[in-house]
Amino acid sequence: MLQAFTNLFKIPDLKRKILFTFLILAVYRLGAFIPTPGVNGAALAQFFDRLAQTQGATLFGIMNMFTGGALTRLTIFALGIMPYISASIILQLLTAVIPALERLSKEGEMGYKKINQYTRYGTVALSLIQGFFIALWIEKGAIFQQFGLQIVDQPGWSFRLMTMLTLTGGTVFIMWLGEQIQERGIGNGISLIITAGIISRIPAAIDQIIKLKPFNPEVGQLSPFKLFFMIAMLFAVVAAVVLITQGQRKIPVQYAKRIVGRKIYGGQTTYIPLRVNQAGVIPIIFAQSIILFPATIAGFFPGGKFQAFAALFSRENFIYNTIYALLIIFFSYFYTAIIFNPLSIANNMKKYGGFIPGIRPGSATSDFLDFTMTRITLAGSVFLAIIAILPAIVNNYLKIPYLIASFFGGTGLLIIVGVLLDTTRQIESHLLTRHYEGFMKKGKIRGRR
Repeated sequence: MLQAFTNLFKIPDLKRKILFTFLILAVYRLGAFIPTPGVNGAALAQFFDRLAQTQGATLFGIMNMFTGGALTRLTIFALGIMPYISASIILQLLTAVIPALERLSKEGEMGYKKINQYTRYGTVALSLIQGFFIALWIEKGAIFQQFGLQIVDQPGWSFRLMTMLTLTGGTVFIMWLGEQIQERGIGNGISLIITAGIISRIPAAIDQIIKLKPFNPEVGQLSPFKLFFMIAMLFAVVAAVVLITQGQRKIPVQYAKRIVGRKIYGGQTTYIPLRVNQAGVIPIIFAQSIILFPATIAGFFPGGKFQAFAALFSRENFIYNTIYALLIIFFSYFYTAIIFNPLSIANNMKKYGGFIPGIRPGSATSDFLDFTMTRITLAGSVFLAIIAILPAIVNNYLKIPYLIASFFGGTGLLIIVGVLLDTTRQIESHLLTRHYEGFMKKGKIRGRR
């Protein structure tokens, strides 16, 4: 593996792609610290700190993780790439219910470009809407007055328009950066940008570990034994995430021989890869959006019965973790049913003379694929649920800050592992194409796609 890393810079084209990718990511991280005009970023960060102390986990924390801390300071990249992700998910859901979009998705490269264009338009629209409500909220939010904070120095329509344009421009620029990585760099640009934002929290987590003084048992809050146990646990969790991310059920497919003129077509054997975790991190994102909604709303209405109801949805509560896990399992099946169409696969196989050994073509093949996917999705969804609630368990039982515990599971770890696997797979393909040794001597690294 060390030899593979040294070979990265022996290939000029691959070296140029890697350096270009790091340059784009550096530009993205620089923009995460450029403040939005007219906003007191220090006061806003103070508000989010108080909100986290009083309400615990909120949707703001999830959004802040994806933006790499830009939201709490309301920088020009405060919206991050989330509007683009939301627009992509909306288009993907609409493709399953609108026949015109479904036909467009089957038109190959031209259809993909058209849907991507619609996604960009949706990104701009969502960014403008979110930017307007964010500007209105920080300008007239009563909760800031209760905390005694002045976020906006000169409120008014000029500030609102400036904020809308600034945040929308930041999101569009991030989208452009991701496309530049996709075209001229290495890896999936959008995914790498999200990963860079998540990884940017690692120095803060290390700083918190140092403050716990693990190697000073007399005054430290973290014992050396607990620290080594956490390190071993982290390696075990990452290994489990890699196995589930790579895990797939291979359905063998045999194509019958066809004689067209003097040529013989078909006759080969291939397989359909059914991934254990077909839905990726989408179920966790959907579940978090629902389960954290009460606590987020409670932050705007301090006091009263709503606070007691929102307290049920804190990480320390058994009800929170139970509902959270059930929502993840539900959304795993829901999203898998949208993106995986066994009837379409069965019809395409029948059209080109393919069949699964022992299964009749047509509806029987569709039923078999649906039954198989249902079973392996159960294993994948249960694993997702365990990974999602693991940071809360580590936080409660090991008594460490949640920022540190968040790297033991959840959305962040799944995204980091998946994106790094994809990027490593692309780098390995470049090495093997030019007859260099890859990262693995036996087998190959599979990406998520």
